[in-house]
Amino acid sequence: MDLSDLAKMKDMMGQARQMQEQMERKLSETIVEASTGGGVVTVRMNGKKEVLRLKIEPSAIGSSGSDLELLEDLITAAINEAGRRADEAMKSSVAGLMGGLDLPGLT
Repeated sequence: MDLSDLAKMKDMMGQARQMQEQMERKLSETIVEASTGGGVVTVRMNGKKEVLRLKIEPSAIGSSGSDLELLEDLITAAINEAGRRADEAMKSSVAGLMGGLDLPGLT
């Protein structure tokens, strides 16, 4: 391996680092939202799958134990749906950043 090969490898590593930084920034900036129960529970999440906001309509809080179980199910469903949407948004973003490259495991 000569010096020009090492320089090319160093350039490639720099490009990979930049791409990773872009991905991290994109993950933080991508926001998705999902609702369940006709809008009773709404979850806002970023591309890193961090829950940013959980909103529960006051009408969801009832007096019986079955209301609580239903509310728990709605929260779980909303979080899972927001996670799926975050995955879809990031899959689309990765495809755009990769410029159409077909790399196994990334898209």
